[in-house]
Amino acid sequence: MKTEPIVAAQVDFTAGAVRSPAFDDIYHPREGAFEQARDVFLAGNGLPGRWRGRAQFTILETGFGLGTNFLAAWAAWRDDPQRCDRLHFVSLEKHPLTSADLRRAHAASPLPALAAQLVDAWPPFTPNLHRLDFEGGRVRLLLGLGDAATLARSLVAQVDAFLLDGFAPARNPQMWSERLFTALARLAAPGATAATWSAARVVRDGLQRAGFTVEAARGAGAKRDITLARYAPRFTPPRPPGRRWVTAAPSTAIVIGGGLAGASTARALRQQGVACTVFDRHDHPASEASGNPAGLFHGTVGTDDSAYTRLYRAASLAAARWVGEHPGCGQSDGLLRLDATREFASMRALLVAQRLPAAYVQALDSGQASALAGVALALPAWHYGAGGWTDPSALVRATLAQADVVWRGGVDVQRIEPAGDGWRVIDAHDRVQGEAPLIVLANAHDALRLAGWQAPGLRTTRGQVTWFDALAPRPRLPIASGGYLLALADGRLLAGATQQHDDTDAAVRAQDHAVNLEHVRRLVGVDLTRAGLLLRGRVGWRLATHDRLPLAGALPDFDVPWPARRDAPRFVPRRTGCFIHAALGSRGLTTAALCGELIAAQATGAPWPLEADLADAVDPARLALRQS
Repeated sequence: MKTEPIVAAQVDFTAGAVRSPAFDDIYHPREGAFEQARDVFLAGNGLPGRWRGRAQFTILETGFGLGTNFLAAWAAWRDDPQRCDRLHFVSLEKHPLTSADLRRAHAASPLPALAAQLVDAWPPFTPNLHRLDFEGGRVRLLLGLGDAATLARSLVAQVDAFLLDGFAPARNPQMWSERLFTALARLAAPGATAATWSAARVVRDGLQRAGFTVEAARGAGAKRDITLARYAPRFTPPRPPGRRWVTAAPSTAIVIGGGLAGASTARALRQQGVACTVFDRHDHPASEASGNPAGLFHGTVGTDDSAYTRLYRAASLAAARWVGEHPGCGQSDGLLRLDATREFASMRALLVAQRLPAAYVQALDSGQASALAGVALALPAWHYGAGGWTDPSALVRATLAQADVVWRGGVDVQRIEPAGDGWRVIDAHDRVQGEAPLIVLANAHDALRLAGWQAPGLRTTRGQVTWFDALAPRPRLPIASGGYLLALADGRLLAGATQQHDDTDAAVRAQDHAVNLEHVRRLVGVDLTRAGLLLRGRVGWRLATHDRLPLAGALPDFDVPWPARRDAPRFVPRRTGCFIHAALGSRGLTTAALCGELIAAQATGAPWPLEADLADAVDPARLALRQS
């Protein structure tokens, strides 16, 4: 998906009603934004009545604006004792308000507590889907920043109600284009409804051509007529296997693997109301690659906004959210990545061209980077404001200690097999250890064995980290570039990590300590080889794919006929209720949270937190296509 820089809205607060000078239009009628939200958008879609008795309900809005429709829907959900268990609200906005303008717009809000929570959760303006959770995750705002039609074409969701908002068709025709309506129709659930304050002919004709039946209704205030619609196409094409929706979300799941992948998956499923049992062959969580004292997470910047760049940008923000949920397990207050390939001027020019916000990344010259790090750095650096470090073992343990997650250590799972409408887990003594309608294989190298799949293009890498008492300058932030150096909370310094392919030696090696000390010298200019330090270390192995992207999604099914069309992962048949989360490689701390959220959405029918092409980029079926 092609992305464009996000340009914040220019807002005029002096005209009585909040106004956009760029579109020469107001954000809401003078009669009141919340009145329109309730009378047109909610009542026009039969809400709150239609979400009653539902496990989840999904609303999609075109044009977030001031966020009034979201706040009104949230308030209606809170006030309804028969509300759905979970409310998903997807909203698309090309020109979001700054947090300061959003706060000012709601200074006199009739819902001050909800508005304050929205402002506090306001994301950096990167062209991504941003997940904002409220009510303990039971109300979820998926905010898409960018062109509405482009984003709508990239969404994977099943929408029950559409709120068609935006400036008047004559002033902003792109928000009412046939291209957009066609993209929305592709997302419509059976019987989906739509409502808008606009009665323009172009709106009604566009909806009809997209498969909606349209009717005029009496408006409120100065609006004589509004438009209501229901999705009723003559023909609905079947969804490809990789895009099919579950008929009902599972209530329980089995996760195999007690490391980062397993914990992040259990976290995401729990947030969707799915109780998880986590099995691992070790007695304690994070006993393998996830057991290092610390690791880093951060985004990336590229000359083009490739799938790799976009994925790690979104993933880094999700990782910061996860770490932020567990104070004491790390820090998400910044990371410096030195750049030996670019001059500082070219780094600045790249950020200017892409308009990436400072809250996400800044380019610093060597002096600025040194001042921030507290140690002398010879190179310019990218400062990722939401990057940082975490103790993965502590993070995993804290996550698995949450309610609705049961830990089952010391279980050596030998095989899995279908069981009715679900899956069962069988141990080395041929005993059934558990059954559930959903299973996720998150046990790294062994996941493929349990899946019975010889996936191509995978590589195992040995890595050793080194830690020692802080005799060197202590950096205030983690520093990375090839290797990394960071100060742990207990006063030690951690350096890493080596990379040896197809190396099975489990011993901590002196020559690998030397490699990590060379990382320290190259990063901060300090030679510690003769300092007489007591060096300690740990060895782990990581599984990675040929394209350095994880495996996250439903497993391919090789036991059924494949369709003739095989040019994209979505056409590959899938095993019902069987997923994999593995091959996180060396950046698992960055990607695990987002991949877990993707799997949870796919398994429960919630809107996906990733655009379709990014979900394809991590889809395990991409490797299956290489075998077909």
